[in-house]
Amino acid sequence: MTASDQQRTTTESPTAMRRLLPADMVERGGCPFDPPAGLRERRGEGAVQPLRLANGASTWLVTGLEEARAVLSDLRFSSDRVRHPDATQLQAHEVEQLAAGGGAAPNVESRTDGMFVFMDPPEHTRLRRLLTGQFTVRRMKALESHIREIAVEHIEAMRAAGTEADLVPAYALPIPSLVICEMLGVDYADRARFQENTRISLDSTSGDDERARAGLELYGFIQELVAAKRAEPADDMLSGLIHDADPPLTDAQLVDMALVLLGAGHETTANMLGLGMFALLEHPDQLAALRDDPALLDNAIEELLRYLSIIQMGVSRVATETVTVGGVEIPAGSTVIIATPEVNRDPRHWGEPDRLDVRRPRASHLAFGHGVHQCIGQQLARVEMQVGLGELVTRMPDLRLAVPAEQVPLRNEMLIFGVHSLPVTWA
Repeated sequence: MTASDQQRTTTESPTAMRRLLPADMVERGGCPFDPPAGLRERRGEGAVQPLRLANGASTWLVTGLEEARAVLSDLRFSSDRVRHPDATQLQAHEVEQLAAGGGAAPNVESRTDGMFVFMDPPEHTRLRRLLTGQFTVRRMKALESHIREIAVEHIEAMRAAGTEADLVPAYALPIPSLVICEMLGVDYADRARFQENTRISLDSTSGDDERARAGLELYGFIQELVAAKRAEPADDMLSGLIHDADPPLTDAQLVDMALVLLGAGHETTANMLGLGMFALLEHPDQLAALRDDPALLDNAIEELLRYLSIIQMGVSRVATETVTVGGVEIPAGSTVIIATPEVNRDPRHWGEPDRLDVRRPRASHLAFGHGVHQCIGQQLARVEMQVGLGELVTRMPDLRLAVPAEQVPLRNEMLIFGVHSLPVTWA
């Protein structure tokens, strides 16, 4: 495999899977907090069920919680898109070649990129281990007071500006963006540059040329940052990866790892903050319960993570051998798609799964994934949500929507679901 082939495989558009699925399985309507109608209609048809993609590929859809855990914790299901062709990333002619026996990936002795989210152990293990120490529960708790300062500062700025604001750019986006910029050593003044290019990359309506341009600009931005940190290291995560890794990481690995962290570090939490507050405003009884008893906050965060499941559809894996899951035989080479929004509404695991209940006893969910690829930044996300939503609830008790709920623009075209804007007002 040539370097260009490997680069193409590891940088495929993250929106590729979304384009191959029926619209009713990825677009949320009616209640914006529920899974898409096409997913809900499949409820009761089996925790593991066949699904044909628009490219002609026959895949398997997992909608059950235990079955999803089984797939994500079984190393016979691969994340490696270089060595194992993933049907969600293939075009129709590639699917035909694969079916004819001529599309198998060539042997790759070692990966030279840093896209650890699309690797298997031991390559994944080595790169992830370099990051583990940066995201410990203790370290995230130590950040809590600083995150609170950021949240309070933005609430005060909104109040000083009047009695209305768009909560997304004024609050939900700046909090995680500031934090991940500081952790990686990115100048916050550059945030607009990477946020816009990340948005284009995750927008399923973006053209191929537009997405390619955004990808190149993002890559170039991080390349410049890596070069600067090599020359003048500082007390940040990227400098640590550059100067402390043994054996050293290449520039290509560093850029890939930084891209993953920078994108995931602001995009997901920002949308959980925006959509989470929207959900609370639309469930005034739940919001009132949280205001009356702040001790419910931890439970509320876990319930919102479960209830909203903002990763459109979820993740995919490829079976490296024939495996039986939930009584269904998955043939070797098959792609399996974890339908996270529906998995987190599994009626076998939760009573009244379609109801938001901040008093629901804390239970495990798959909002952060499971197994060796479980989100490395989940503790940071939890702290940002606890502080971000907690401060809004307590400091702005009269917060309410400034427009009818049906006028709030949803991010249906994006890989990460949420709201494009959330106009709010207060007394």
